[in-house]
Amino acid sequence: MLNRRDFLKYTLKSAILLTIGNKLVKWGGSLSSLPAAEDVLLRFAVVSDGHYGQPQTQFDQMHDLVIQALNQEKTRRGIDFTFVNGDLFHDDPALLLPVKKKWDELAMPYQVSHGNHDKISEANWKASFGNEWHYSFTKNECDFVVLNTANEHGEYVCPDQQKAKALLKDLKKSKQLFVFMHITPFKWTGGGIECPDLTALFNKQKNIKAVFHGHDHDLDEVRTKDGIHYVFDAHVGGSWGLPYSGYRIVEVMKDGSVLTYQM
Repeated sequence: MLNRRDFLKYTLKSAILLTIGNKLVKWGGSLSSLPAAEDVLLRFAVVSDGHYGQPQTQFDQMHDLVIQALNQEKTRRGIDFTFVNGDLFHDDPALLLPVKKKWDELAMPYQVSHGNHDKISEANWKASFGNEWHYSFTKNECDFVVLNTANEHGEYVCPDQQKAKALLKDLKKSKQLFVFMHITPFKWTGGGIECPDLTALFNKQKNIKAVFHGHDHDLDEVRTKDGIHYVFDAHVGGSWGLPYSGYRIVEVMKDGSVLTYQM
């Protein structure tokens, strides 16, 4: 059984800095050497793959531990919002409302993306979370695009090209643009799906700072393709993946650089 003491043993790892020119640099600092709070424009967390309700897993306990840790982050250094990047529940549509009730325990606002195990219609998803599967939002002068990578039956799909194009076009002048989508658009792993039309859009969109993914429970790193940084955060729950439950922190600096690290 996992307990809170074991969970809190985990600390900062896989830290990288995206410089003003969006160059990726390994950051060798620690929790005690984070940038001054007054230099941070926006601080948010990214979690994914809670798989709430998956049989023979400690899904309630793992959600409680991560939510408690995020609420402590809010109290200590502050979090403006949390993004839950897909696979909130495990297959059964009856789990939608229970998992929403669980994430509602966060002490900060949160947004979500739809994952392949979130087997629910888009209409029911919107009724619970307020947004369709493709949408955008703005926070503290930073812009975010959310794209969908699965249908209601759990089949992998590339995001709707026209919706993605329209959302990106609307934000072509954004100074800080981030994208969330559950499944990566490359066959880097067995869980990826090739989406060349989408990645062509990304490559034309010169202001994307990073694209965040869940889905691959065994990845908590940053990969770069054609100058675009693709960021993974492992998993909260589920029956496989890296041997810890965690989340990623992103700190957008007032000078335009971005620091991100896995907890």
